[in-house]
Amino acid sequence: MANRIVLNTISYHGEGAIAEIPGEIARRGFGKAFVCSDPDLVRFGVTAKVTDELDAAGVPWELYSEIKPNPTIKNVQDGVAAYEASGADMIVAIGGGSSMDTAKAIGVIVNNPEFADVTSLEGVADTKNHAVFTIAVPTTAGTAAEVTINYVITDPDRERKFVCVDTNDIPEVACVDPSMMASMPVGLTAATGMDALTHAIEGYTTKAAWEIPDMFHLEAIRLISENLRDAVAEAKSGTPGTGREGMAMAQYIAGMGFSNVGLGIAHSIAHTFSAHYDTPHGVACAIMLPLVMTYNAECTGERLRAVAKAMGVEGTDSMSIEDARAAAIAAVTRLGQDVGIPTTVDGLVAADYDQLADDALADACCPGNPRDATKADVIELLKKVTA
Repeated sequence: MANRIVLNTISYHGEGAIAEIPGEIARRGFGKAFVCSDPDLVRFGVTAKVTDELDAAGVPWELYSEIKPNPTIKNVQDGVAAYEASGADMIVAIGGGSSMDTAKAIGVIVNNPEFADVTSLEGVADTKNHAVFTIAVPTTAGTAAEVTINYVITDPDRERKFVCVDTNDIPEVACVDPSMMASMPVGLTAATGMDALTHAIEGYTTKAAWEIPDMFHLEAIRLISENLRDAVAEAKSGTPGTGREGMAMAQYIAGMGFSNVGLGIAHSIAHTFSAHYDTPHGVACAIMLPLVMTYNAECTGERLRAVAKAMGVEGTDSMSIEDARAAAIAAVTRLGQDVGIPTTVDGLVAADYDQLADDALADACCPGNPRDATKADVIELLKKVTA
């Protein structure tokens, strides 16, 4: 069986990366940008860092900011209508996963209008045309939506999130500029960082893991372990530093990996928490990660030993396999504690277990889990995070 790698055509990294955006637009002959960004980023002037670059280069643009933290079908459909009315011919997505996921869905539907209901994009969609040309600018260090072939949309009527997987949705250009992440508050810095760690560890232990993504995942785990605590400290103090820069790179590298091999039930379950309780996605992933690692431990072979080593645990080579696995889980738990991740989910009650378990098992991330989960297994995991 052939393995596949899908990445951006071009990506820019480091302070000042956003200055490359006007040149990319001009070289490709586009005339007007449709800027997707969330209301808070607009309010606090983060979006303006990019639109100022467009203004200085004489690139016209129109803003769409009807984007919720867990973007809905309506957000996407309204965005499609706004794009078509704008006269734009390309998209600039500025934000975290919510803005970039919304932009991906808009871009796909504009060029594949038969999917206008949005829900038909769930799973592996059979789109024929690549999405509208998109430049993605992340403002959080976690989702890596700028380099993945995945996006997640919420169906509020059914209280569920659905994952869409499509090689036609990946942005052609990514600009990973740490200065765009400087405004992240402490909680968001911690949550998105742990989301990136979940991407890396689930991607490294998924059924589809292979050598090239493995390389990305282990480096991401190392970088996150070395930089997340510092990034959180920098967010608390309001001062720039190497932690933020390290996390900007780490989350992108994790995305290069997991986008090409899939994830597991930590993400499947996390999606249900966001849909039912509006739990921030990164928090939900961070809560579930060590529990799912424990659940999967015996199906991961020597891989948790490598995770422990990448996280800086000493003496891993001489440990028994059981001790190495325990060391990896302990290192993840300790990192989550150090950056302030809770251990239970607000609002989670036993009456919801049945629906949550069904939704998690139907999620597109579930099949990649190294251990095949049953409904009873998922409910036992839910019990562990109920207050």
